[in-house]
Amino acid sequence: MINIRLATIDDANAIAKVHVDSWKTTYKGLVEESVLDSLSYKNRKTLWDTVIGQGYEKSCVYVAENNGDIVGFVSAGPERTGKYGKIGELHAIYLLEDYHKQGIGKKLCSKVVEFLIQKNYQSMLVWVLAENPSRDFYLTLKPLEVVSDQVKMGERSYEEIAYAWDNLNNLAGLLRERING
Repeated sequence: MINIRLATIDDANAIAKVHVDSWKTTYKGLVEESVLDSLSYKNRKTLWDTVIGQGYEKSCVYVAENNGDIVGFVSAGPERTGKYGKIGELHAIYLLEDYHKQGIGKKLCSKVVEFLIQKNYQSMLVWVLAENPSRDFYLTLKPLEVVSDQVKMGERSYEEIAYAWDNLNNLAGLLRERING
C-alpha cells in the first residue's frame, strides 16, 4: 500500500536515488547521455538535505512509500524566478518507472496543492520539458500553457513549457475527483 507523508531529513538518500533513477529512465534518449551520466546520488542527496533542512515554512517535500521504501516524491513552494508574482510552483515530481500510472502522482500533487492553499497561494505553475513523456500527466489536469523557454543542459538547449493553474481550489477538487473516482 502506498503511503504519502512529509519527508524527513532521513529520507534524503532515498529521495536522491529516486531523483537520479527516474531522470535516467524518463529522459533516456531525450537528454544527452553525458547529462544523465553526470547525475550522482551524492549531489542529489546534498540538494535534498538542504531543501528538507530548510523546514516547511515556505516549501514542502512529500514522499510516496511502498512498504517503507520511497518510490516517489514531490516538492513545491514559491515560484523560483519571481517573474510571475505570488504564485506557487511545483518544483519537482518523480516516481520510479515501476510506479507510473497507478495514481501516485495525483496523490503527491494533491498534497502540494493542499500545502500551497494553506500558505495562501491561489495559483501554481510547473515547468516541464516539452519532450517529457510524462507531460500528459499535467495535461490531464487541465492547465493553462503560460510560456515556453529554452533550458540548457550539457551542450544542447531544450524547450521547457510552463503550465499553470489559476485556481488551486479547483485543481484540488479535480485531483480529489480523479483520486476517488
